[in-house]
Amino acid sequence: MLNSRRARSGLLAMVATGAVLATSVALSGNADAATTLGASAAQSGRYFGAAIAAGKLGDATYTRILNTEFSAVTPENEMKWDATEPSQGRFTYTNGDRILQQGQSMGAKVRGHALLWHQQQPSWAQSLSGSALRSAAINHVTQVATHYKGKIYAWDVVNEAFADGGSGGRRDSNLQRTGNDWIEAAFRAARAADPAAKLCYNDYNTDGVNAKSTGVYNMVRDFKSRGVPIDCVGFQSHLGTSIPGDYQANLQRFADLGVDVQITELDVAQGGNQANIYASVTKACLAVSRCTGITVWGIRDSDSWRTGENPLLFDNSGNKKAAYTSVLNALNAGGTTTPTTPPTTPPGTPPSSTPPPSGAGCTAAVSLNSWDGGYVATVRVTAGSSALSGWTVSVTLPSGGAITGAWSATNSGTSGTVGFRNVDYNGNVAAGASTEFGFQGTGGGPGTATCQAS
Repeated sequence: MLNSRRARSGLLAMVATGAVLATSVALSGNADAATTLGASAAQSGRYFGAAIAAGKLGDATYTRILNTEFSAVTPENEMKWDATEPSQGRFTYTNGDRILQQGQSMGAKVRGHALLWHQQQPSWAQSLSGSALRSAAINHVTQVATHYKGKIYAWDVVNEAFADGGSGGRRDSNLQRTGNDWIEAAFRAARAADPAAKLCYNDYNTDGVNAKSTGVYNMVRDFKSRGVPIDCVGFQSHLGTSIPGDYQANLQRFADLGVDVQITELDVAQGGNQANIYASVTKACLAVSRCTGITVWGIRDSDSWRTGENPLLFDNSGNKKAAYTSVLNALNAGGTTTPTTPPTTPPGTPPSSTPPPSGAGCTAAVSLNSWDGGYVATVRVTAGSSALSGWTVSVTLPSGGAITGAWSATNSGTSGTVGFRNVDYNGNVAAGASTEFGFQGTGGGPGTATCQAS
């Protein structure tokens, strides 16, 4: 969560490394292609949104682009703690309501941002600690989520709670010092206040598979295993001149935990590769069935917190940039596949169109998202007529291929015939039900897989 009131030092240091996904920005040849970002994203059941500021809604160029192009809005600052509860117990929603009303007038989804964050706390909250702060924080979550009950598509319940660097641990903050369960408590309070809203964790420098993103991954996995209500993970994606080569694989490993993934604060430093990076992010979201939408952090370059970097899709005058065209073309080329986000179907339940296999044991089906020189494989393991208490899957890689990473399974070997075994949270599969794991590799991916109950 970044905003016009501050800049984060060292943000681009972690995103300046990593290979750029091979992406070509080609013009769409579809005469019936949608001509706006929101409409083109809607073809695949996704949204394309922008972070907006209440104070700019009187700008005619700003609102024209907003109303024309986007199908979701996020408040930059208007729903944060300092804005909504400037004095303890005194809640002010004027500007947050303006954002909500703007979204409603457009027929857009509204993402709530953000209930708890170590930054932009009101001074009174900064002076609290321990149980007093915990009580105040949970009350804040409850009151704000209740005020907007039934009107918010998704909340960033907790923002940026993990530390940068190689530890993969939590950030030290006054909230963290109230106890390691403070994030869980916030999510439970948000669910109780607004059962219909999707509840998200949001962070930056988590775009690739690294120590920080793995720390978040382990938290989400723990939450899902214990029934803590978490529905989605937000990836800010404030990118420099490159994108991590495992960007899509990282989104997929979170999706495989049974949560939606969303690109929540996208912007890309202007340079010779800006358009390709924007297209790569868009294509990665389209390739992950549980990636439900993309939000850019601002509309015109002049609206960006990244002064001088010109990181958005429209220039200072509101003209479309090459990056805009690359995103539009990628969205229109993405087909009409609807994201896999069944609200009432537990993760692991097979689609109704796929009958359960007959007999005991299990089957495995491979789906590949490939690019020149590499791929991400998602493997669905389905139990037969008897429940599984464990499973192993074998795949055979083409000559010269190798596995570079796996999630939701443990692999033995990286080339030739490779075996995968369930991890502790996905070994038990009910009869006829399914679970998934994934891996990334170089070269060509396997076309088939065999499964054995264990």
